[in-house]
Amino acid sequence: MKKTTDVLIIGSGIAGLTLAIKTAHARPELNIILITKVNQGESNTRYAQGGVAAVWNHEKDSYQKHIEDTLDAGDGLCDEEIVRIVVEEGPTRVQEIIDWGTRFDKDEHDYNLGMEGGHSEYRILHYKDLTGFEIQRALMEKAKNSKNITVLEHFHALDLLTQHHRGYNITRVTPNIECYGAYALNKENGDIITFLAKVTIVASGGAGQIYRNTTNPIIATGDGVAMAYRANARIESMEFVQFHPTALYNPAGENPVFLVSEAVRGYGAILRDFNGNEFMHHYDDRKSLAPRDIVARAIDNEMKKSGAEHLYLDCTHLDKKGFYDHFPTIYDKCMSLGIDPMKDYIPVVPACHYSCGGIKTDEQGKTSIQYLYACGECTYTGLHGANRLASNSLLEAMVFAHRIHLDIIQNIDHIQITKDLPDWNKMGTNEPKEMVLITQSLKEVKEIMSFYVGIVRSNVRLKRAFDRLGLLYEETERLYRSSPISPQLCELRNLITISYLVTRSAAMRRESRGLHYTTDYPNQLDFIDQTIL
Repeated sequence: MKKTTDVLIIGSGIAGLTLAIKTAHARPELNIILITKVNQGESNTRYAQGGVAAVWNHEKDSYQKHIEDTLDAGDGLCDEEIVRIVVEEGPTRVQEIIDWGTRFDKDEHDYNLGMEGGHSEYRILHYKDLTGFEIQRALMEKAKNSKNITVLEHFHALDLLTQHHRGYNITRVTPNIECYGAYALNKENGDIITFLAKVTIVASGGAGQIYRNTTNPIIATGDGVAMAYRANARIESMEFVQFHPTALYNPAGENPVFLVSEAVRGYGAILRDFNGNEFMHHYDDRKSLAPRDIVARAIDNEMKKSGAEHLYLDCTHLDKKGFYDHFPTIYDKCMSLGIDPMKDYIPVVPACHYSCGGIKTDEQGKTSIQYLYACGECTYTGLHGANRLASNSLLEAMVFAHRIHLDIIQNIDHIQITKDLPDWNKMGTNEPKEMVLITQSLKEVKEIMSFYVGIVRSNVRLKRAFDRLGLLYEETERLYRSSPISPQLCELRNLITISYLVTRSAAMRRESRGLHYTTDYPNQLDFIDQTIL
């Protein structure tokens, strides 16, 4: 079955929804289809606690300060022009979502700006500790009022359509690869739809589920990056996986793990070792408010030295009313586990949080494939470099959604829908008969990545991960070729692809920088170009 549309958007987080809304309002005659593999409200955006970083108080803050903080966190690998674009255009984009109904916390004068690690000024706009949830709510309400946006829930994107599907031999060095849309599985009835579009945008979020402990929702399986890689798009800097220093330690286990926002440390909380002693001054002058890569490595090191399963975040000296007003969700979650943050230290561990690498784009959000754009966490724009500055991700998504929409409305009239694409050739689509083959392989992927490609890496660990992933890849591809298509099998396949990309990129970077730390090259700089992936 085929469906045609002017604009196809894969993903319903802040990137996809902002782009859909802006394009729909600018060109109401265009047909826009947005597909999401679960319900519209489930996305990485929803789980963002901290907020949005933007220069708001120009008396104390400045664009240059925000730029310098971003460059410092990115450890020399940021694209300075992209950083400038995002920082300078960001406040206007934030004002737009405020105008669309997004609420941020205020004091008696203006917005109550927060502080987070790596920032030199208070510039984080937030809504309690539910900022992402609030933004998602406002964007969904706004999208409902756009008659030319069709949101299709429970559609799992399978592959991007290129000349390959028209019978041409496409490789990574083929010039002028074109995207014509995507195949997607309707999870409710098993039909596979061929979506044909003038332009396609991948806004599918992150890939945190490659690790055992992650703050990402279970839908974060790297589908967009994996599809783009199979379509021979350029992928860059996948080795830079950000681990959030302070996920709530729960011995019972949770997926995803609960995030204790960096804003809690910005509010005055102090990191302590297993014996209750401060330790961050041994690692950085900024102590508990150092950038995330530094804090995560410090916690990892302290845990390994002591053999502890977790460390602590001390909030006991903070004002109870103020803490609850700012962090009601965190407070209630801790209390539900018998932890009173005003009396007890909060047990914390690092957890996979954000992928700084992804589909390579230019300053307009264009990928290396014609008619294919990408936006949000699935991309590598050059903003984050080797380590993302806290609360820059939502800002990046809004700025690039705006830039993509401008490029689309200016150029879409010159693009024709290519219709001679085959429908998906399937023998049948239903649940796998032996789900254990998928669930056990998924556990193996998470274990491999957690033990060998985590916060601290080495050549031996990476080689072992690469070998193990190779076996899993072969097994899964055989299963994929012989079994009916299912969402679970497709996600496993994508997670293995993402794990391979992270591991290969990490092995190629012979230095320690930002989020990539290897014991074999702790200080050496011997970098091989990642864009060959």
